[in-house]
Amino acid sequence: MTSALSSILPDLSPLRSSRDFRLLWIQGLVTYFGSFMAMIALPLQIKELTGSPLAVGAMGAVELVPLIVFGLYGGALADAVDRRKLIMGTEAGLGLLAVILLVNALLPEPMLWPLYLVAAGVSALAGLQRPALDALMARIVPHDQLTAAAALNALRWQLSAIAAPALSGLVVAYAGNAAAYAITVVGFTASVLLCTRLAAAPPAHDAEKPSLRGIAEGARYAWSRPVLLGTYAIDLAAMVLAFPHTIFPFLADDLDAEWSLGLMYAAGAVGSVVLSLTSGWTSRVRRHGLLVVFGAAGWGAAIAGAGWFGNVWLVLVCLAFAGAGDMLSGLGRSTIWNQTIPDELRGRLAGIEVLSYSVGPQLGQVRAGAMAGWTGTRPAIWGGGLACVAAVGVLTAVLPRLVSYDAETDGDAVARRARKEAEGVL
Repeated sequence: MTSALSSILPDLSPLRSSRDFRLLWIQGLVTYFGSFMAMIALPLQIKELTGSPLAVGAMGAVELVPLIVFGLYGGALADAVDRRKLIMGTEAGLGLLAVILLVNALLPEPMLWPLYLVAAGVSALAGLQRPALDALMARIVPHDQLTAAAALNALRWQLSAIAAPALSGLVVAYAGNAAAYAITVVGFTASVLLCTRLAAAPPAHDAEKPSLRGIAEGARYAWSRPVLLGTYAIDLAAMVLAFPHTIFPFLADDLDAEWSLGLMYAAGAVGSVVLSLTSGWTSRVRRHGLLVVFGAAGWGAAIAGAGWFGNVWLVLVCLAFAGAGDMLSGLGRSTIWNQTIPDELRGRLAGIEVLSYSVGPQLGQVRAGAMAGWTGTRPAIWGGGLACVAAVGVLTAVLPRLVSYDAETDGDAVARRARKEAEGVL
């Protein structure tokens, strides 16, 4: 029984073998929890101040450009400076933005414009920070534990995504927006203190200063690697063609089950958690490209089912399976990235990765809303899911190196593993 459970339950090896991974995992749990509190309170406060759905939706517009610009620059910066300092500095900046939200919420008449300013600032700082976090992971985690580390990181995010929104709704309802922002400030303060205990992560001795030329060098490297191109392209196709969250309220109306809206948003996270909690077997997988392909195809098929079925419980089950598929694909992508990209390019490639999995959902929201207005809600969902499956099939045929990727024989993975062994990181 013990052997069977250990083969299914999450592999905890990265938490045991790496002190810095333990610190980052706890720091991330604290940060995510605090961030989700603000993420729920911020749009609710805009709604309270304006009563306008358009005003709430405008948050996405002010967030997109800073994310793109600073995501690319943050990738170049992560290759040129100490990644620990960059993470710590951006965490402190995010904490200051939370203080602005708190002060504004305590005013007798809170102002609207600081909310948009903070939303743009958070997007910019997140774009700067995320490449450094992603790039640091490959340095502090042993090569053969990267899939397990990705699963544990995803589990951390999912636990926060389920618990924090539910708690924030209660906090805002009974204590107000200021209380939610105060919790966020406390969370970022604790996060900065944890970051001070991380080991230094200086750049390579010959690292160049951040520049457009450096960003272009990272893009050229990505373009030269069919396996990487496959991970980016499949993730982008899955999100653009089959990300239906923006029209869930209309789906709930079509099913005459308005009560199910919250469950629809939570179902994907539940499916991801189940996959994470039973992810022990993924540590023994060598063909990570297959995880990307089957996970993305499963996501599309499950979204198609969610749009097709007329029973709300079957819809929720499909959305849970979709979340599991997305999680599986994400594990494959993260492992391939961390196993094969050289450390001196890791930050710039992480910046490209931020765009691939951040811009896709934004464009997917636009696609879903526009198609729903043309064909109706349910056809927009099942049609997008089927288009996703078809796109994954086409991309798999066009980029066969992704499917044949093997961590034991791939030239880039072998070179990266040998370098880590030479540096004393097994």
